Amino acid sequence: MTETLRVVAAGDHFVLPSLITSAIAEELREHPFTAGELTLGWPLEPFGQVAEVEEASDAEDEMIEALRSSQAQVLVTQMGPVTERVLAAACPDLQLVVVCRGGPVNVNLDAAKTHGVRVCFAPGRNAAATAEFTVGTMLATLRRIPQAHELLAGQGSWEAGAAYYTYEHSGLELEDLPVGLVGYGAVGSRVARVLCAFGARVMVYDPYVHGEIHGLRVATLDELLRRSQVITLHARLTPETRGLIGARELALLRPGAVVVNVARGPLLDEEALCDALESGQVSAAALDTYAHEPLPTASRLFGLTDRLVLTPHLGGASRAVAEKAARIAAEEVGRWARGEPLSHQLR
Repeated sequence: MTETLRVVAAGDHFVLPSLITSAIAEELREHPFTAGELTLGWPLEPFGQVAEVEEASDAEDEMIEALRSSQAQVLVTQMGPVTERVLAAACPDLQLVVVCRGGPVNVNLDAAKTHGVRVCFAPGRNAAATAEFTVGTMLATLRRIPQAHELLAGQGSWEAGAAYYTYEHSGLELEDLPVGLVGYGAVGSRVARVLCAFGARVMVYDPYVHGEIHGLRVATLDELLRRSQVITLHARLTPETRGLIGARELALLRPGAVVVNVARGPLLDEEALCDALESGQVSAAALDTYAHEPLPTASRLFGLTDRLVLTPHLGGASRAVAEKAARIAAEEVGRWARGEPLSHQLR
């Protein structure tokens, strides 16, 4: 008889434990398993900060109790802290950790290797959602939709909105607009396709992507910036790309340009952006990610909201993302249970 697989589904209020267990049940139709569900509080981390030791240290005890009491072989989690302490307590029973995120940033990978625990993740689960959110915030920024909404819904003033129906204050449309994409991965490529459908003049800078693209390939970042009225960031955050767009780069943009960042906050120098907004070099910006999250109340950005669309790291927040993440994780559990090669194991 096949051994019953013991799983802990440590979800949260986004990737629900019930989503994880339902996806595993669908994947393991002919393989018996037991699943203990654990709902960890939200937020478990300050929206995108990934320091392993700092993540949800107050949730370690909950994780240890759930893993120990069930003698779990598999842990599936969204943001639960898989620290040295958790791994030491859960092993040798624990053999596989699957993280429902684009990278296992909440796992102490050195400790996992030491304990012989395999680690998988869920790449691509939020690419469509983030691409849609990028285009949505871009449109909102170009047409000043949040500001117009506040005038009517917040202040009850129809007349004040009339200022946006003047040549000077009216927004830009995407058709024929030169839009530069910095990065052409899973998100950037989707954004490019959508913008091309709008009729935008799409340009792409990504030295690591070859082959056909949607839009015009540009050889250097400086050239892209000089030719763009809008730039949208889609690069990975690496030591090379940290601070990629600073004062020098913003000065290369066309006067009155628009900046969109739904990727990673540290790609963009926020102080330089504030300077550019105040000078008029940049007319508006849409930001969903920030150098420090949550965004500090003392940030200069709060003094420039008439030119900004600010959202609290919501680009990847859709129901479909939670469902995809659970399904990708469950597929990895299924492969592991059947003795098949894992598709998204960290090497």
